[in-house]
Amino acid sequence: MVKRPRIILLLIIVLTLAALIVDLPKAPIKFSIGPLKVNTIVAGPRLNLKLLGVPLKRDLDVKLGLDLKGGTNLTLRADMSGIADSEKDKALEAAKEVIERRVNALGVTESIVQTSKVGGDYRIIVELPGVTNVEEAKKLVGQTAKLEFRQFIEPEVAAGTIPTIANTKPTGISGKDLKKATTDFQASQTSEDSGGPVVRFELRSASADKFRAVTKSLIGKPLVVFLDNQAVSAPIVQSEIGQEGVITGVSSDEAKRLAIQLSAGALPVKKIDIISEKTIGPTLGKTSIDRSLLAGAIGILIVASFMLAYYKLLGVLADIALLLYILFVLATFKLVPITLTLAGIAGFILSVGMAVDANILIFERMREELREGRARAQAIEIGFSRAWSSIRDSNVSSLITATILFWFGTGAVKGFAVALAIGILISMFTAITITRNLLRVVYRS
Repeated sequence: MVKRPRIILLLIIVLTLAALIVDLPKAPIKFSIGPLKVNTIVAGPRLNLKLLGVPLKRDLDVKLGLDLKGGTNLTLRADMSGIADSEKDKALEAAKEVIERRVNALGVTESIVQTSKVGGDYRIIVELPGVTNVEEAKKLVGQTAKLEFRQFIEPEVAAGTIPTIANTKPTGISGKDLKKATTDFQASQTSEDSGGPVVRFELRSASADKFRAVTKSLIGKPLVVFLDNQAVSAPIVQSEIGQEGVITGVSSDEAKRLAIQLSAGALPVKKIDIISEKTIGPTLGKTSIDRSLLAGAIGILIVASFMLAYYKLLGVLADIALLLYILFVLATFKLVPITLTLAGIAGFILSVGMAVDANILIFERMREELREGRARAQAIEIGFSRAWSSIRDSNVSSLITATILFWFGTGAVKGFAVALAIGILISMFTAITITRNLLRVVYRS
C-alpha cells in the first residue's frame, strides 16, 4: 500500500514536469552581470517529427481565435445561377472545401470556414485570425477551383510514393471535363471484392474518348487527382473508363470527402462575391485576452481560497490538484492544438468549478466515514469509491451535453464545447488519481 502511491506520485511528478515544459511561454530574457550578458528568448519545445514520411513541424504556442488575436472576417455569397436546386447544397460544400484548403495552405491553421443559408442566399463565412491584409485574403478566397487528373512521370513508382506536382505530369483531364461525383455503396461482386463505399463520377460526353485513352494507358497504375495543386486521391486504374467511373477502396468518410473535392471542379459556383468584410485589430484582441485572464485568475483564486478555508489540509491538497489541472489543460490545448476563443476560455473556467466539485464530493464522503469511526486510511478509500458514482454520472452527462453542442454548433459554440470536454476529462483524472494519491501519501500512517 505504501509503494504503489509513491510510484503513482512519481508518475504525477513526471507528467507535471512535462506539462511545465510544454506550457513554457515565449519570453525574452535580457540582462547583464559584469562580463556576463544574456540576451535570449525562452520558449517551449517545437514538434519536429515524421509521420509516414510526411514531416510534421509546428510550434506549441497557444492558438488564438479571431476574437483574441485579431484578423479578418469575410462573408461571401456564392452565385448559384445555372445550378440545379438539388445540386446547390453540394456546390456550396464544394466551394467551402476549396476555400478551406487554400486557407490552410496559407498557414492560417486556426481559421474557421463555415456555410450558411440566409433566405435564397448561399453564404460562406471565413475567419482568418492574424491575417490583416484584407486584399490578400479576398484574392485567396475568390479564385476558381482548379481540379486536375495527373499521372506519375516515372511509369513504375514505388508503392506509397507521395504524389506531388514535381513527380507527376498532366493527363489533359481537368475539372471542366467532369460532370458530377457522388458517394454510393457497392455490393460485393466477387469473393475477392468485399464491396463497400465508393465514389461514382461521370464525365461530360465530349470528354469520354479522351478519358478512355488516358485510363487505357494507366491500367494497374495510379491516376492522381489534384485540387489546387494538392493531391487528394491516387486510385489505381482497374480497367478502361469511358464516361462513367468508380473509385473503390475508400472508407465512408473518405468517399464523402473525395466526392465533395471532385465536385469542387465539377460543380463550381459561377463566382463568389464578398458582401461584407471586417477587420478586428490586435489591440481589441489583447484587451479581450487581458480581461479573460483577469476573470479566470479571480475565479480560480476565489475557489482555491474557499477550499483552503473550509477544508484546511484537505483544501491544500485540493488546491495542488487544481494547479496541476490547470497545467495539464493548458498543455493539452497546446498539443492538440485547440484554437482558443473567448467562448473556449469560458468553457475552461466552467470546468475549473467542476474539477473542485469532484473534490468536495470526495471530501464530504470521507468526513461521513470518519464520523462513523473508521480509520483515516480506510475512510479515504471508502470515500473515493462511494463518491465515484456521483462524479462519473455528473461528468458523463456534461460530456454528452458538450458532444451535442459540438455536433450541432458552429464556430464559438464548438470552441466552448471542446474546451469544456477537455476540462471535464482532465478534472476527472486530477480528482480521482492525483487527489487520491496525495491523500494516500500524506495520511499513509
